[in-house]
Amino acid sequence: MTDTEVKAPKIEFPVTDYPVKVISDTGVGNKDKIVEIVKKHATINDNRVDERQSTNGKYTTIQLHIVATGQDQLYDINSELRATGFVHMVL
Repeated sequence: MTDTEVKAPKIEFPVTDYPVKVISDTGVGNKDKIVEIVKKHATINDNRVDERQSTNGKYTTIQLHIVATGQDQLYDINSELRATGFVHMVL
């Protein structure tokens, strides 16, 4: 590796307060469906679930804090959320 290449930071699991941000279409029941999917894969800190709508109300951002146990878990959460059709991005 050269000095100009940047290595991705390594995450040491488990992480007890891992933020997951989900950007989706605004719709009735979407937040509940997102939380339900994430709860299948991880423990959610219910005190740290935030919801915010875009200026025009078309999109909603939901930020959750979970107990992350590994890369496979994060991949599964991302894949299942993206498969809903109303989730555009998972960060």
